[in-house]
Amino acid sequence: QVQLVESGGGLVQAGGSLRLSCAASGRTFSTYVMGWFRQPPGKEREFVAAIRWSGGDTYYADTVKGRFTISRDNAKNTVYLQMNSLKPEDTAVYYCAVDRDAWRRFRSVSEDDYDYWGQGTQVTVSS
Repeated sequence: QVQLVESGGGLVQAGGSLRLSCAASGRTFSTYVMGWFRQPPGKEREFVAAIRWSGGDTYYADTVKGRFTISRDNAKNTVYLQMNSLKPEDTAVYYCAVDRDAWRRFRSVSEDDYDYWGQGTQVTVSS
């Protein structure tokens, strides 16, 4: 079992920055991928970014590429999402998640790939 707790959400003006954190506890392995998803109001949950726990390979949704950066601190079992140049359309509940079977996949970009989820943190970007 893996427990995930997100933090760092809040209200920010367009053009501003926020850094989200996701602390993992429980059983974690280097083969895992940690991902960030978001769910805008009235829309489906969508992939944002992911990082392989071992090796640090990263990939992003096109909508956030160049503005968001995912990183990890292995010693703290924590994954971060640095969000810069925020736009009103980035407003959403942001979730972190773990794919424990990532070794089977080239990339983990579907909700169905992930096994454990955090409770979410709200990010609101005002115009």
